[in-house]
Amino acid sequence: MSENKKAGLFYGYVIVAAAFLVMALMWGGLFTFAVFFEPLLETFGWTRAVTSGAYSLALLLVGPFGILSGKLTDRFGPRLVVIGGALLFGAGFLLLSQTRTIGQFYLYYAIVGAGMSATVVPMASTVARWFTRRRGMMTGIALAGLGIGVMVMPPLAAGLLLRFHWPVTYQIIGIAVMFLIILVAQVLKRDPSRIGQLPFGDDRLAGLEPVTVKSFTLRQTLRHRQFWLLAGAFLGFVASSGAIPTHIILHATGFGIPTASAAVILAVIGGSTSLGRVIIGIVADRIGCKKALIVVLLLESAALFWLLTIRELWMFYAFAALFGFGHGGAVALMSPSIAQYFGLSSHGIILGVIMNGNQIIESISTVAAGHIFDVTGSYYPAFTAFAVTSFFGALLAWRLKPTGLNLRS
Repeated sequence: MSENKKAGLFYGYVIVAAAFLVMALMWGGLFTFAVFFEPLLETFGWTRAVTSGAYSLALLLVGPFGILSGKLTDRFGPRLVVIGGALLFGAGFLLLSQTRTIGQFYLYYAIVGAGMSATVVPMASTVARWFTRRRGMMTGIALAGLGIGVMVMPPLAAGLLLRFHWPVTYQIIGIAVMFLIILVAQVLKRDPSRIGQLPFGDDRLAGLEPVTVKSFTLRQTLRHRQFWLLAGAFLGFVASSGAIPTHIILHATGFGIPTASAAVILAVIGGSTSLGRVIIGIVADRIGCKKALIVVLLLESAALFWLLTIRELWMFYAFAALFGFGHGGAVALMSPSIAQYFGLSSHGIILGVIMNGNQIIESISTVAAGHIFDVTGSYYPAFTAFAVTSFFGALLAWRLKPTGLNLRS
């Protein structure tokens, strides 16, 4: 208690702010793909499925590299991991400006995807180590940066494309994001013990003896039935994670909505995901991760079923707000759920394993949505599948049981 008081500002809040900025810059940069989509189609004449496949590859590689970044964060802390990710992201965008063939396009987005692995897993795992209480809220605030980035960066890229050709726009975004993230990474620290503080809400701050809680190792976690229920529940919402942001603009313009107006749909999704992460994080601190997860999965399922009936612009905006809120809340619950059910000693690598499964499904579904449109001329079969999958995820979350670690289920 005295050490934290002497320190003045609790450094965990600096960690949350830094995580917020890392998430905003890098994910906002990745989501500019939707803005580059049309210029790339016009330049190279590729199909939608082939073009979106590069974005899917980037998402796919976030998973396996996320396992590595989680393990490295558990051992060495987040600073070097994030710096390495920033360098890869910047290099990928600079190379994308030199794209001439589809093979190059896929390779360069693969480099971007490897860099992206230094975001969700290291940041969420680090925030979890700094907070015992308010963990859900602080994780939600940190991950809200993703939504703010999605809200800000695609419109910014669209504005740059009005002044510059797409290769120059790739260069500007890559250099700016790389420089800013390296700067922000300098303040990151693995856990409070590195500066003589305790996690926020630690019992020792109140003069009490700490409660010793056994954490699961990765091997123990993978053998536990509740891990597979939790992982399956999260897979329920990720099927639409990449496909909706990638294809929603093209879907909306198919009803005669101007591209500029349709691009705002992404901004609404970004803003509402940020709101969902913070609010659902607070809710999870009060009612537990299980109940909160059921709520957001049902909300996302309802939004996707409604999308099948939408034709007008205001309805697309309303859908974006509802979908984004539910989706953002689900993302915010991943790290606190793992800490609640399986502890902190292997938190980063466990989160990385779940993220790996998520990215595989997300990348497949993004390409599948484009292929379904190429074959049928409609996104409706894909949207229906996403809605059903979210509902199924809620059923899996409902079946979650205590592991012996979690204080509230």
